[in-house]
Amino acid sequence: MTNEGGKYIEVEAGVKLFVQDVGSGDPIVFIPGWTFTTEVFSEQIAYFSKTRRVIVIDPRSHGRSTMTQHGNDYVTHGADLAKVLETLELEDVTLVGWSFGCLTIWEYIRQHGVANIKSSVFVDLSPKPLSTNAAQDWVEGSLDDIAAAYTTYLQNSDGQRTFIEGYAKNVMVQRELEEEELNWIVDQSLNTPFYIAANLFSAGMFSDYRTEAKLASESVPTLTIVAEHWAEIATAFTHKVSPQSKVEVLGGHLMFWEHNEKFNKLIEQFEM
Repeated sequence: MTNEGGKYIEVEAGVKLFVQDVGSGDPIVFIPGWTFTTEVFSEQIAYFSKTRRVIVIDPRSHGRSTMTQHGNDYVTHGADLAKVLETLELEDVTLVGWSFGCLTIWEYIRQHGVANIKSSVFVDLSPKPLSTNAAQDWVEGSLDDIAAAYTTYLQNSDGQRTFIEGYAKNVMVQRELEEEELNWIVDQSLNTPFYIAANLFSAGMFSDYRTEAKLASESVPTLTIVAEHWAEIATAFTHKVSPQSKVEVLGGHLMFWEHNEKFNKLIEQFEM
């Protein structure tokens, strides 16, 4: 765990977000996914901070940010992002969201438009994560699978641990994880209490940001990076929903960690 460039930004009374702010130059902002923290982007911080100002956020109720009983939804997370950008006086930013972090960016666009966005990168999440047409739409799973995940695993901390362990092994990476690596991934998630994780899970799954995804792709340079395991359906869905977005395929859900050099080059080449 590193505190380099670490600071706290108050987004509302009593709620502070932990933010890493490293380097100087054109700003690039990274937002982690469901229950994860700034730590997952350590390789991106090290790489991009050599030439740019890198900002990474622990969303509310994640990592070192305030754990709060309210605002655990992506409408609030979008407003929180706006507050961070305003406080740091960031302009013409590149926004990079991973997984449910994409929802934060799309919600920011819904609330504030794209005037302050230079470019956007969406890493491995559909703008409509749940659908009754799972055979044709890019979704996180069938309605039954998502309901089972919520009711079976996210009702206590042991279930949350079991859920994230399985997800890490089967979806996040493409190789066998060492025990230390798996424990680190699980500990990331367990920073967020199970009852808050459940709120975030349901808020994310019931989101629909197809309009904002289309707007982003039409208004600013946009890159969508999808994992190999669902590349065909994810690419087709992205071309349908946000046809002007560039699409790249790489690794598993945690590709920026497992394949960080390839991922960083994709971002760099996209922005050239």
